[in-house]
Parts: sequence; C-alpha cells; structure tokens
Amino acid sequence: MRRRLAGLAAATLLVVAGSGTSRAEGPITVVAAENFYGDVAKQIGGPDIFVTSILNNPDDDPHMFEASASVARSLAEARVVIASGADYDPWVEKLLAASPSAKRKLIVVADLVHRASGENPHIWYEPQTMPAFAETFAAVLIRADPAHQRGYQERRDAFLASLRPIHDKVRDLREKFAGTPVTATEPVFGDMAGALDLKMRNLSFQLAVMNDTEPSAGDVARFEDDLRGHKVKLFIYNSQATDESAKRLKGIARDAKIPVVGVTETEPAGTTYQDWMLGELKAVEAALSGPSS
Repeated sequence: MRRRLAGLAAATLLVVAGSGTSRAEGPITVVAAENFYGDVAKQIGGPDIFVTSILNNPDDDPHMFEASASVARSLAEARVVIASGADYDPWVEKLLAASPSAKRKLIVVADLVHRASGENPHIWYEPQTMPAFAETFAAVLIRADPAHQRGYQERRDAFLASLRPIHDKVRDLREKFAGTPVTATEPVFGDMAGALDLKMRNLSFQLAVMNDTEPSAGDVARFEDDLRGHKVKLFIYNSQATDESAKRLKGIARDAKIPVVGVTETEPAGTTYQDWMLGELKAVEAALSGPSS
C-alpha cells in the first residue's frame, strides 16, 4: 500500500489556517511525541524554535509509554505539538483535550499522508512521510513567525535535499531485491519493505502482535515453517519490543542461517533521521547481499 503526496498542498493550508500570525516571545516552543519528528523539527526550525521530544529512548517500548504530569504540562504549554497519529500516540490528543488552547497548533502527521486508524501506524518508514511533514511544519513556522521565513525555507529545502541518499538507496535496493520474500515479527518496517517491493510474509502474525493479541497456532506454525524451510531471505524484528515469542522466532531464524536485522521505533541517540533510515537500509542490503551465516 503506497502513499503519495497527493493532497499535500490542501493539507498544508488546513494546518496553516489554524496558526496564529503573531510571533511568540522567544523561540517557538515545539513538543514532538516522537524524537524523529523532533529531530526533523530542529533541522527546519533551527535557532528560532525550542523542541522537546517525549519518546526518545530506543531502549524503551513506545507501546508501554504512560504520560506523566510533566508531559501533560509540556504539551499544554507548547505553541506547536507534533503527533504521529493513526492511533500510534493517542495519549497526545487526550492530554491536549484536557487543556484546550486557541494559540496551540497540532500537526497530526498521519493525516498528511492519509493514514487512517487501523492501518500500519509506523508511517515514518514510508519514504513520502517526512517530505510531507517538512513542508507542513515549515509552513506552520512561517505563519507563526514570518520574520524568519527565509531561514525556515532554506532549512526546509536543505532537509529535503538531504533525503536524496535515502530515496536513491530505496531505488537501488528495489532494483536489486524486488520480489524477495522476507518476514517480520511486527509491521514496524512494513512501509519501507513496501517501498523496496519486498514480498512480506506472515502479515496476519504481524498484525496480531501489533494489536497486542495472540497470533493463532496456524500463524505461528507458518512462520516457523518459513524460517526452517528457508522460504524467506530475511527476518526483521523490533529490537525495542521483543517478547518471548519473538525471541524464539529469532532463535529459529539464526539456527536456520536466515539473516536477521533489528529495527527500532525510536531514533537512536546521537544520530539524525536521515542517518537512522540510511543505516537500516544498509543493514537490509548487507543481509540480502551477503552469504547466510
């Protein structure tokens, strides 16, 4: 299921329409639910904004997150709030509803790429998501702070240009590995796998895990058979939320000499969104290119 930027201009206008026209005192305060949006926000906003990211530890399971009073306070005081949406971070809108403000602007990224509740919410692995977010976020900043319009536009353009190596790598891997059968414990990498035109197996197993339900015995048996029977060329797992069943499948994959790649739902510390995505793409490339070991 591919998403494009159709309707981006309309979505941007809708977002901008709700923003104030006056410059806030000091840098614009921005709170991002996830640190990859916070990272991109910093790259575009530069010194004219102050960004706080709520989910920022790759060692924590985002699905286990419980908002604290300090998180609620940060959201309430923010000028701009960024949520991923599609039921990935429902706590954001719940907390904002408790402290309504006409001066605050909420950007729900899933709305920009037309991703609905019930669909795969890991939209930051969709190559078109960050360009859509960058365009909209820059428009919001320009509306709120027109005095720094040039800086926002220049940094937006620089960010969009910096995504080219990712898009080039996606194109190269698609040309090399399109149709290659792979599997995963969760659909975290699903949008990127789709962009690479990989043949993803065991989707019902992945959906059960994503929805926090027990996969059926049949789904488990098919997954294990894919690994033991070498019906897949790559095993992808969520290294932030590895339960006992996922660990067991990972062990079966290693015993069967199936290459294993771990992906995360949170941007690793000390890196950028661009480096994070490119690093995971290179890990997939190495796994599919090299001999099984």
